[in-house]
Amino acid sequence: MAKIAAESLIERLAAWGVDTVFGLPGDGINGIMEGLRRHRDRVRFVLVHHEEAAALMATGYAKATGRVGVCLATSGPGGIHLLNGLYDAKLDHVPVLAITGMQETSVLGTGYQQEVHLDKLFADVAEYNMVITNPGQLPSLVDLAIRTAYARRGVAHLTLPNDLQVAEAGADPYRHVAPARLPQTAPVYLKPSGIPRQEDVEWAAEVLNNAERPAMLVGQGALHAGGEVLAVAEALGAPVVKTLLGKAVIPDDSPYTTGGIGLLGTRPSEELMDEADVLFMIGTNFPYTKFLPEPDRTRVVQFEADPTRAGARVPTDVPVVCDAKEGLRALLPLLKRRNGSPHLTKYQKMMGKWRADMKSLENPGRNPVAPQYAVSVLDELAADDAILACDSGTVATWAARHWTIRGDRRFYLSGTLATMANGLPYAIAMQHAFPGRQVIAYVGDGGFAMLMAEFLTAVRHRLPIKVVINNNNSLGQILWEQMVLGYPEHGVRFAAPEADFAAWARACGGFGAKVTEAGDVAPAIRQALEHDGPALVDIDVDPNEPPMPGKVTYDQAKSFAQAFLKGQPHRAAIATTLFKDRIQRLGE
Repeated sequence: MAKIAAESLIERLAAWGVDTVFGLPGDGINGIMEGLRRHRDRVRFVLVHHEEAAALMATGYAKATGRVGVCLATSGPGGIHLLNGLYDAKLDHVPVLAITGMQETSVLGTGYQQEVHLDKLFADVAEYNMVITNPGQLPSLVDLAIRTAYARRGVAHLTLPNDLQVAEAGADPYRHVAPARLPQTAPVYLKPSGIPRQEDVEWAAEVLNNAERPAMLVGQGALHAGGEVLAVAEALGAPVVKTLLGKAVIPDDSPYTTGGIGLLGTRPSEELMDEADVLFMIGTNFPYTKFLPEPDRTRVVQFEADPTRAGARVPTDVPVVCDAKEGLRALLPLLKRRNGSPHLTKYQKMMGKWRADMKSLENPGRNPVAPQYAVSVLDELAADDAILACDSGTVATWAARHWTIRGDRRFYLSGTLATMANGLPYAIAMQHAFPGRQVIAYVGDGGFAMLMAEFLTAVRHRLPIKVVINNNNSLGQILWEQMVLGYPEHGVRFAAPEADFAAWARACGGFGAKVTEAGDVAPAIRQALEHDGPALVDIDVDPNEPPMPGKVTYDQAKSFAQAFLKGQPHRAAIATTLFKDRIQRLGE
């Protein structure tokens, strides 16, 4: 059987260490599917139900492994469906390769069925974006695409017309210019060392050593540098704030952390940002500048791997381009160690109170079930090396505050894009990448419903993922955002009948449990975690529990009150829930 060009594509992917491709077949990629079939011993194909899920799986795979994630879609609508997941990769800076099909070259430009020029459509999302026009290009352009995805921490896209996919491998019909040559360089991405310039490190040390009220802000770029972050925090006597993508940098019970920042963060972190005289940003380009210190009164030192992002958010006194781990290692010997820090002690006391407040909301005696209690049970029962794939919405607030990083736990979500429906595809991809670890998707009912067919994908691939649904029968985050704007809620609660996703899980052949009472939460989650296959727990939680910011501003409180006065339809239930929360914080 003659070797076809699509095999050159798959062979080169395998040479780069790609072991999994997530996708959905179509007549625009039949040649690529044949290439995958012929090399199924080297690269496995994971069949999904929707191309958006394939792109999200590739993104989740890249986030969890650091290796390039690969997704595949047919021409036209298939490629269009990839875009949301690809933007998640772009905005959170992870390497993903998207491969799409295209109509035969002989009909391009004629308005043929499903003729969408995906290279033009992907122009904004992709760092590398190429239509293959010659089979001889394939090995070299696969190399360039993957190198670019790694080097620029983003999306690469290759689209192959149907006739080229099945052409003879290595065919080169246009030899009159220059023959295509197979690459001789080994398919290994040589990551830059990321070692900072000595003068930059000395400059950073000078500013940090003179700080009286230092604060550290760490993000996903420091996930591999947790030990160094703690060593610097100890030397400076500095509290450490964690972005949501950087939640797993250091343990949540560390005496140095004040937890998260922003709407999902803690009050101590917000107070710290108001008080700090020097902010040390490590591995983060935190986009929500309103939560950062005022530029005129706080000096900023930043360790950032990408030169284009260094100093991009706030005026930065010392922008240092380096890998977080390498930079901190170089910095540590230059820091003047402090014996005791009243500044740090102050925030340790504040965090003690914050943790007690959060613990008081994890009340097992409330019905409807308090969402804080549901996630606290999951936190208690899950393994110390569990991977949590969190969806967007109110679930992100509950996970940020009640899912504890300890041991070798990991935490992933759609950060900058904050797309819904990422939790389940992430979990599937991460379970493929780490078959021996406990992988949990913590999702809302709105996000789960968008791509719920992928639970069947998990069953078919015998992936023992666990899904816990925070079911408030609404788009909870939007509900509260409407109220903060001063508007009564509208169009955010789903009408009857209410969904029973546990029934769907059982219909798929997995474990499914529906929970409506607080007393049943722990038994159901425990049974799901012990189940040897895919399992889902659908928990009906209090739909009127607000994801309150760590520090409520006057304007937020005013708008919230105005929404009530304008005729909030559920104001009695919301007021009752808020009253219960307040009582519990006071020590019910």
